[in-house]
Amino acid sequence: MTVAAGMSTTEELHDVQLTINGTERTAMVPARRLLSDCIRHDLGLTGTHVGCEHGVCGACTVLLDGVPVRSCLMLAVSADGCTITTVEGLAGSDGGLSPVQQAFAECHGLQCGFCTPGFLTTITAGLRTQPEPDDEQVRDMIGGNLCRCTGYQNIIASVHRAADLSRAAQPQREPA
Repeated sequence: MTVAAGMSTTEELHDVQLTINGTERTAMVPARRLLSDCIRHDLGLTGTHVGCEHGVCGACTVLLDGVPVRSCLMLAVSADGCTITTVEGLAGSDGGLSPVQQAFAECHGLQCGFCTPGFLTTITAGLRTQPEPDDEQVRDMIGGNLCRCTGYQNIIASVHRAADLSRAAQPQREPA
């Protein structure tokens, strides 16, 4: 019998090596442990929320090697050796808000906050590939995330504001 995260189990445990929010971490997990549970319970990073547990709502979205994934649909052992960014890792190196976080605060893109971590990670990745999205592209970007509170208008405004803030933070090129 092996003890894992305070629970007795007869399941074999697997060593999972992750770089999470820039820090090397190791977790010993059963083969069936979901990545969301590993992040929240084994690693103690509770910013990743679990809503529907079916991959529909997007609250559990994290960045896996820079790509948004539903952590409630992925086994932790499948992420072995990967780099993961959770909502806790989005802040700047100085601890300040990222452009997406700042935009959500300025544009009131959140209300209860339950869905916010999934939106923030999804939008962060989306703006890397589409730095100047139009409204249709924004709706497509956030289409896999559900919010019961905002009506989405402030989230859409937040995405546009985040794009503006990201552009303003980029070093300006000298004219040739």
